[in-house]
Amino acid sequence: MKKSFLTAGAMCLFLTVQGCVSLKRGGLPMSDPPLPAKYPIAEASKNTALVGWREYFKDPNLTSLIGTALENNQELNILLQEIAVSKSEVLGRKGAIFPFLTFGSSAGLDKVGRYTRDGAVEDNINNEIKPGGKIPSPLPNFALGADFEWEVDIWRKLRNERDAAILRYLATQQGRNFMVTNIVAEIANSYYELLALDNQLAILKSMIEVQQSALEAVRLQKAGGRVTELAVKRFEAEVLKNRSRLYKIQQQIIVTENKLNYLAGRYPQRVKRSTSGFDNLMLTGVHAGLPAELLRNRPDVRQAEMELVAAGLEVKAAAARFYPSLNISAALGLNSFTLGSAFNAPASVIYGAASNVMAPLINRSAIKAAYNGATARQVGAIYTYQQTVLKAYVEVVNQMAQIRNYSQSFNLKSQQVQALYDSISIAGQLFNNARADYTEVLFTQRDALESKLDLIELKQQQLSAYVKAYKALGGGYNRDSGSGNSTKMAIPKVAGTLRGGT
Repeated sequence: MKKSFLTAGAMCLFLTVQGCVSLKRGGLPMSDPPLPAKYPIAEASKNTALVGWREYFKDPNLTSLIGTALENNQELNILLQEIAVSKSEVLGRKGAIFPFLTFGSSAGLDKVGRYTRDGAVEDNINNEIKPGGKIPSPLPNFALGADFEWEVDIWRKLRNERDAAILRYLATQQGRNFMVTNIVAEIANSYYELLALDNQLAILKSMIEVQQSALEAVRLQKAGGRVTELAVKRFEAEVLKNRSRLYKIQQQIIVTENKLNYLAGRYPQRVKRSTSGFDNLMLTGVHAGLPAELLRNRPDVRQAEMELVAAGLEVKAAAARFYPSLNISAALGLNSFTLGSAFNAPASVIYGAASNVMAPLINRSAIKAAYNGATARQVGAIYTYQQTVLKAYVEVVNQMAQIRNYSQSFNLKSQQVQALYDSISIAGQLFNNARADYTEVLFTQRDALESKLDLIELKQQQLSAYVKAYKALGGGYNRDSGSGNSTKMAIPKVAGTLRGGT
């Protein structure tokens, strides 16, 4: 007996060493990207990403629209079902760790041929027992029992698969949060675009009235012989051109409204809004904080991090398949060829127990392929994580610079608009006093209109820069209610997975 145990132990040690030999591989790239200590912008205030979207966007019409979208958006609801699928995967991986216990009963009938081995044994037994006690033919079989199966998780293969599934599930939660930030930002951008179109439409209508008055004045001067028909036609063409532009802007308004309704998950309808004071509209100042805060504030960065950790655990689980596995099985029940004697213990009691240690020895190509595939996915996850962090940092820098530059450009553009609108009345007075040509009046009105429309568009771009900066910092989803998660699950404690180790 002692010799048998020594032989079994030596065999297990040999199989384990063989598994270790199969796991030799090169080093992995470092997964932690070296983030700069601070942004190239002076910043010392609290990170704006910590502000909820209800506090960041003050317009009640906009916040109501965002709230409706987060309840009804179809893409978000589809993603919630994908999260539910991921949660089911977690429950399955958790169950695989524990023993499987099954209970059942069976009944059957068996007739063997007389000139077979089993038939010869049956005849021999019948000849030895007393008359009236023969084995019935065909032979019934009644059984009632429980089976026990358990794969002992020696190398943490099952637990690593469970932890990887949990991290995948939590990553889908972060993916949902990232989609929420995108939806909030897209709705806010489209809403401010709609306000800008409304203001452009109002400006264009106002300018058409001014140009219509100028057209009537030119017609009167033509009647008096002061100008030619050319001047009348030039002014008339300008009025018709701007009237045509009205319909183009109205179509853009319809498209933008329907985009907002689509994001809100509802059929086309008028979007409630207030267009007054758009020129002076300003969002809360954006404070970037420190670059390191992106790692915990940006949902896409956190998602990539969890995917990376999960990939490392899956490599460990794949590696464990090279090592010996220990399986324990047992059975306990009742068995008899008559129903009446099936519960006659201990004569009808059957039981058994066994354990086996198995490991792949010769043909391990399938296991190697799975291990190499898991390793490649881990390397890909490292590069994805690095790319996501780099992208997040660049987005913040770009949007903060855009806010600063658009602010300066808007101030200068406002001065230009004011100067051109002042020149409209001056050009009209000079024209009426025959001290200016009609083309000067026409070009002055045209330049004033274009500059005012450009100013409104620039204002919309400025507001969009604030929205995009808020999104780039990781703001836009509700942190106070578990980041929008309907369920909570502990993150597995895994050391060293973000350093390229497995």
